[in-house]
Amino acid sequence: MSINNVNLQVTKMKQAASVIFRTVVILLAGITIGLLINNQGFMARQVAGNHKIDSALLIINRHYVDSVGNDTLETNAIGSILQELDPHSVYLPRQQAQSVNERLEGRFNGIGIEYVLLRDTMFISQVYPGSPAYKAGIVNGDRVITINYKKSSGAKLGTDSINHLIRSTAGNKVEMSVRHLLSNNINRYMLMRGHVPLSSLDAAYPLTPLAGYIKLSKFATTTDSDFRASLRDLQKKGVKKLIVDLRGNRGGYLDAATALADEFLVKDQLIVYTQGAHEQRVNYYSSNSGLFQEGKVAVLIDEYSASASEIVAGALQDLDRAVIVGRRSYGKGLVQQQFPFADGSALNLTVARYYTPSGRSIQKSYKNGVDDYRKEISDRQQKGELRYAQNNMMDTAFKSHAYYTHDGRKVYGGGGIMPDVFVPEDTTANVRLIGELADAQLFTAYVIDKLHPYLAKQISREDFINKFSVTDNQLDDFIMYASKTIREMDSREIRLARPHLKQYIKAFAARFKWGDDAYFEVINQDDSGIKKALTAIN
Repeated sequence: MSINNVNLQVTKMKQAASVIFRTVVILLAGITIGLLINNQGFMARQVAGNHKIDSALLIINRHYVDSVGNDTLETNAIGSILQELDPHSVYLPRQQAQSVNERLEGRFNGIGIEYVLLRDTMFISQVYPGSPAYKAGIVNGDRVITINYKKSSGAKLGTDSINHLIRSTAGNKVEMSVRHLLSNNINRYMLMRGHVPLSSLDAAYPLTPLAGYIKLSKFATTTDSDFRASLRDLQKKGVKKLIVDLRGNRGGYLDAATALADEFLVKDQLIVYTQGAHEQRVNYYSSNSGLFQEGKVAVLIDEYSASASEIVAGALQDLDRAVIVGRRSYGKGLVQQQFPFADGSALNLTVARYYTPSGRSIQKSYKNGVDDYRKEISDRQQKGELRYAQNNMMDTAFKSHAYYTHDGRKVYGGGGIMPDVFVPEDTTANVRLIGELADAQLFTAYVIDKLHPYLAKQISREDFINKFSVTDNQLDDFIMYASKTIREMDSREIRLARPHLKQYIKAFAARFKWGDDAYFEVINQDDSGIKKALTAIN
């Protein structure tokens, strides 16, 4: 998914176990699934000419009964044209275009915090490593008293007002005074907005003495360097086998995808090729510089693994280099090129299709329009494809496109990457209630309000992950706590989700104290996909 990040706005944070936990942060969530851009340079082409659209806009501007903004007219006109092409050709207003590019460049400009609002008060929930806030000494749990010398609390406080306070200063300086949650000491900081690094990796840690785990959230310019650094660290710890988790990874740069696949391949193996009506075929080969050319590999995918994720999974499957574990991927096999306009807006236009080494195009059909295309995954769910392996092959459009891997195994195109090992969706982990609780930031809020004193005494991350358990009484306390915000909670959903609710409380506590690696170590402890992946590489 193309992911927009702008300083101090709302983001969708990293996805795990099919639940996206959102926090009010310095990023803005994505606009479309699986944007796949070659980052070797964007081609700018002037848009001009004596055409009907130009003439119509001119006539409307001069003669229409009411005043109409040209930007609105142009945006709507371009959007209508693109809808006639394919679901992934999109127009990006200036701010969105800038944010997409910043996010995929692996950094953004800001102070580097996430926050939650508790009882009309702003609390810091996460400080990004290497950010201006991190360097200044702001820590998780700090209560913000003032921003730019103005009070940052009150009944009318909201994300818009906080964002306005932070942006309201001239230049790059941001004043912030905070009260430490435990000591009650008040510290005042003068922060300089700067580049905040954003890793492509959600987590990297050993699962067993020999098997490592790496989860990637996107394919950005830093993906390969992030991956290599984490892999070297895992290899130093004795890792000989690897699980790469691409579940929920909706894409990014084509170059980043080929670079990651290259890490597992010997020289001169075809990774992918692209071709379009106006784009000659381009082949992408491995370079023999990979760090993991030997050793068993499993790649985890699901129905939200798209675009660049599917390039990696398709290449390693076709070349019989990895076992693919999970559920059929999204089915996005189109390549976009960004064409910027003079005002900073941009057109992301589909210019080619990509094909896996066996010749597969995995793009699913969009002949019935954008709306049908976007609800295709919910259609799969209704047909039982996400729960039963035998239902996977019911899509005739998918099954009719047969190809063969390097070793002669039959694989299919026309609608995503079919896994070698099927993992059914855990419906109890995907109940609506968990999503509502995450959206309302109640897991993080509960950690700050109720668990922070306990966490402050915890020194060992390993002990916490292996020994701490959320009790029934704590869960009941959390449900009472959450009921003050979500007034009507379904008792059946609560009953179904109890084990997962305990897990999420613990995972968010781990993230608050030790960061994303710890979050995923907790959330993955009973993950059936990881268990099957471990079995596949043993």
